[in-house]
Amino acid sequence: MQSYWLLKTEPEDYSWEDMLQEKKVVWDGVKSSAALKQLSQMKMNDFAFIYHTGKVRAIKGIARVDSMPYQDPSVTDPRRLVIDLVPHESLNHPVTLQQIKQSQLFPDWELVRQPRLSVVPVSQEQWKKIVEWAG
Repeated sequence: MQSYWLLKTEPEDYSWEDMLQEKKVVWDGVKSSAALKQLSQMKMNDFAFIYHTGKVRAIKGIARVDSMPYQDPSVTDPRRLVIDLVPHESLNHPVTLQQIKQSQLFPDWELVRQPRLSVVPVSQEQWKKIVEWAG
């Protein structure tokens, strides 16, 4: 069964536009145990929203998971995992955190409740609504 995710990135460090140019990326840098637990549950062909943090605070695009989670080759800690991602689709209209909060549809979503979590599961209902808002 396919799962859906939201992955956060600081656009000054790495942006959706960077991913579009690179075509395939290793999603690394996840350090928190809660986020690593989520990352460990990803599977090939799952989809993930790419969310810009900082001043932007908006979902910009959709990526497809292109590998099972594997140990980050750049560090010696076996708990640190990475996945490969490929860009799937840019959103016609970025969906902002403000829009999500104002809708009051998902008050218990980790994106709203735990703003520092960098890997967030997305329910099918949340996924469909975000895609609808994105046009």
